[in-house]
Formats: sequence, structure tokens, C-alpha cells
Amino acid sequence: MRIAIVDESGLRATILEEGLREAGFDDIHVVAPTGAFVARIERLAPDVVLMDLGTPSRDTLEEMLLVSKALARPIAMFVDESDDMMIGAAIDAGVSAYVVDGLRKERVKPILELAVRRFNAFAGLRAELEEARSALADRKKIERAKIILMESRNMPEAEAYALIRSTAMNQGRRIVDVADAIVTAADLIGGRA
Repeated sequence: MRIAIVDESGLRATILEEGLREAGFDDIHVVAPTGAFVARIERLAPDVVLMDLGTPSRDTLEEMLLVSKALARPIAMFVDESDDMMIGAAIDAGVSAYVVDGLRKERVKPILELAVRRFNAFAGLRAELEEARSALADRKKIERAKIILMESRNMPEAEAYALIRSTAMNQGRRIVDVADAIVTAADLIGGRA
């Protein structure tokens, strides 16, 4: 597992690195949050990112949260102090573990594992949500195509759906693709529905 540690304090990065090495991880890279560090992290392609912010200013926190959104990786953030607004911003940005005053090397492995598990759980939920949205959009497109056929050919709903389905099977296409073609054609020739 490749792990990136984003830290501006060498001492704090050392604590994280020692905890990781004692837990059996050895592909560890420390990245200072300066310059184009987001690009450096992206090139590094870590499996997990540990951010040690100590006592971050609002600007530093916002910059780190942009990193979180850009990477789409499990991220554990360590801070010394926090407030509800900072926690909310971190969660909204996709931080998997937000640890306040918990930087001790013996806690690094369990926090890393938590971050990975939470990230995977949320990624699964996001995938399910996207799949449901896509299925709903497909269903709406099929319904619209049925309405177009029902109105233009004066046929009942079941017959319109059967026509879409048989066309899809005959052409080796998905039903939603045939429905999309019907909707597009109707839009082009000025049909309604």
C-alpha cells in the first residue's frame, strides 16, 4: 500500500511514518504542502493520504480540503484543535477519518484502516446512488419514447413498449438506446412529449 503523508512539520511526519513502519507499511512518501503539492500527490498515486495539519488556519484547511476532493482516495486528517465548522467542511470534502488530538504512532494503523473502510463504504454508496440515478434516467427516456410512439402511431402502451423492445433485440442494442433514438428523432422533426 502506497501512503502519502502531507505534513509541514518534520517531527509530526516522523511520528506518522514510525507508526506506519511499525505496522508493516514501507511505501511511505512525505509531501510538504507547498507549491504544486496536489500535482505531486496525484503523480505519486497513493492508496491512502494522511494529512497532519496540527493547528490549521482556515486557509490551510480549505487548501487541504481541495486536495481531498481532487484525489478521490481514503484520507485521514489529523488536527490538534477543531470546531464544528472545520469538521463539517472536512466531512463534506470527503475526508474519511478526522482525528482531533490523536497523533500517536500506535493509533496510526487503526486510523488508517478506518479511513480505508469508510472510504470504501462511501464509494460503494456513491456507486449505488449513481446506478440508481442512471436507471431512473433510462426509465424516463423509455417512458418518453413510449409516449411518442403512442401518440404518433396511436397505439397502446404495451404495444409501444413491445415495439421498442423488439427493435432493440433485432438490432442488438439496449432498449434505452433505441428509446434514445426515438426521442432524438422526435425532437429533430418537432415532435412533442
